Amino acid sequence: MNLDMKKSMYTAVCLALCVVLVQLFHTIPNAGNIYCPIHIPVFICAFICGTPYACLTGLMGPVLSMLFTGMPSAVMLPGMIIECMSYGLVTGFLYKVIKTGSESFDLYISLIISMIVGRVAAGLINAIFYSGGDYSIKIWMTTYFLTSAPGIVLHLILVPLLVKTIDRVIIKSQKSVGKEQKKGREV
Repeated sequence: MNLDMKKSMYTAVCLALCVVLVQLFHTIPNAGNIYCPIHIPVFICAFICGTPYACLTGLMGPVLSMLFTGMPSAVMLPGMIIECMSYGLVTGFLYKVIKTGSESFDLYISLIISMIVGRVAAGLINAIFYSGGDYSIKIWMTTYFLTSAPGIVLHLILVPLLVKTIDRVIIKSQKSVGKEQKKGREV
């Protein structure tokens, strides 16, 4: 199976996780706003598949989740799409260009910067959409940093752990299986 096909399959799994994780977390009151579960598959897709696939996940994940579960609400959807697409774009790009010599450091730098950029982008979109209303810096800070602080911590712990595990267990094992198959054909 070629690399594009594998990345497409991983992206499909991440899109499904966008719907499933939102559904699971919303069984607990306000857990969606606190833990931001839809962000997790977007980050994972960015690290595993790269920018184009993660941008697609950032765009379609919230849309599919809204269509299947009603969450996020239509009012929240534009900001969520911009936020998730920003995560996919920035994480995938930074992870490709930042090479400090430490995979863990590269993961964290990419993740932290993209978390800031995505939240700023969502805040700007919300400010534009709600410019005639009560949207303010205080609401933005409360929503994107204070309320979601447990989610930020969860993402900083869980995403690098999952990315390293997926890389070690799935991707590297597939590469070794491919080498063994190639070696078997040469004999």
